[in-house]
Amino acid sequence: MIIGITGGIGSGKSTIARELAKRGYIVYDCDQEAKRIIAENADVQQEIIDLLGEEAFLTSHIYNTQYVAKRVFEDSHLLAALNAIVHPAVGLDIMKRKPDFVESAILYESGLDFLCDQIIVVDAPEEIRIARTIARDYHNDDSPANIDKVRARIKAQNIPSGDLLIVNDGKTSITELVDKITLWMCKN
Repeated sequence: MIIGITGGIGSGKSTIARELAKRGYIVYDCDQEAKRIIAENADVQQEIIDLLGEEAFLTSHIYNTQYVAKRVFEDSHLLAALNAIVHPAVGLDIMKRKPDFVESAILYESGLDFLCDQIIVVDAPEEIRIARTIARDYHNDDSPANIDKVRARIKAQNIPSGDLLIVNDGKTSITELVDKITLWMCKN
């Protein structure tokens, strides 16, 4: 059985996933694994070069994330084409590795939800999500401009429902939240 873990920015899905990994579960972090696949898979690299040009990689096949991000976020068609290269490669890797959990902020958008037997959605109140994201991505710089950027990112995300909702609002410890997940797994 593969269980997907998803949730919006700052919800704490990665914290939940890390606790599950500490307990011995195999957790597949889609962001990290996509980076690994891009770095190691010559076929994926060639498809990206065909799409975006040689500039997509620096010397020694190092992914030029700044160049790629600039190109794809200026052109939604390029972003869709890049996703059509990377997401299937990630899906194949998931099928090969057969993890217990698949963590992805874009589980549904990437189509990876179809590989999951059950899906857990991690959520938190907006103000907590903003604070967590400001701490992580903006080095605690809670200027109005940064808060507006985080709010825009939150609004841009569409988090659908799953089979289990975990509210990570800081009132319940991560240990207790993961206990709830493991109890739910035993029942399902």
